[in-house]
Amino acid sequence: MKTVVGLLTLALALTSCRSDATSAPPDAGAPASLQAQLASDAPRFSEWSAPVNLGALVNSEVEDMAPAISKDGLSLYFASLRAGGAGGFDIWAARRPTSDAAFGAPQSVGPAINTAGGENQPELSIDGHRLFFNSGAAGGFGQADIYMSRRHDQRDDAGWEAPVNLGGGVNSAARGTGADYYEDDATGAAMLNFASNRAGGVGGTDIYVSTRLADGTWGAAALVPELSSPFEDTAPCIRRDGLEIVFTSDRTGTLGQTDIWVATRAHTSDPWSTPVNLGAPVNSEFSDGDPSLSFDGTALYFHSAHREGTVGSEGRFDLWVSTRTRLGGPDSER
Repeated sequence: MKTVVGLLTLALALTSCRSDATSAPPDAGAPASLQAQLASDAPRFSEWSAPVNLGALVNSEVEDMAPAISKDGLSLYFASLRAGGAGGFDIWAARRPTSDAAFGAPQSVGPAINTAGGENQPELSIDGHRLFFNSGAAGGFGQADIYMSRRHDQRDDAGWEAPVNLGGGVNSAARGTGADYYEDDATGAAMLNFASNRAGGVGGTDIYVSTRLADGTWGAAALVPELSSPFEDTAPCIRRDGLEIVFTSDRTGTLGQTDIWVATRAHTSDPWSTPVNLGAPVNSEFSDGDPSLSFDGTALYFHSAHREGTVGSEGRFDLWVSTRTRLGGPDSER
């Protein structure tokens, strides 16, 4: 994972090899996050490939950003300033027939979601029936709030119902953005990781988590201190097994204005490791962010500006994808 004002102010906004689970101990010279992964039962992956632009059919001459990929890899949701929306940023969806095919022309997800208030940073639930996003529409708690919409048909990208504000556990008088919905198989808990610039954080925008309660409402948001810094930390996205998280930050150590950072943990009950920069070739000297991991963890969708191959005008954001190969570890499929 995968605010409009905050991200654009940053020039916007903002993701491991053994043959089995009982192989040799980790390399003591590796980064702390990699040591944690090597020591755990997490799946193992190769390095990320050089990013590929999603092309002129998906990207436009204006801002296209904050992608979110569906579980089956056939639907790509993102925010765009392109013509044909309700005003400001709107959410669009592009589909493809197979995971190896190119995405088709994007379509607006419709007036139930898109308003003149500006909608951004979409996130699909695993089952494809819920859409989380942030909006500056009137009637919220703060500068931007997080909402959820439902649909009956997971193939109907215009079938979303009127969204519901997620309430005061998640939202505040400040800004809430970049929600990432995660269900922990070990505990059955449903959690929402997101970013907020509310009071009580480390500084700037920080990462928070809220847990869904038994009555379906969301509990009070708790700061995730190991992922937060005095800088802008936004757009968290957790791998579906809960052992890797990617997010956007402009903290010390970035290659550009914003970069994608990664942290890991051995078990979902553990705190996250110290985040490390995902590095080149994913990050560049420009602005890279809003990561979205595929269900199997082998594809990373994100937005980037300026880099060679950009479809949009200079300084505009395009959508890109980087891939990696799974090398080992336990089965990650549900």
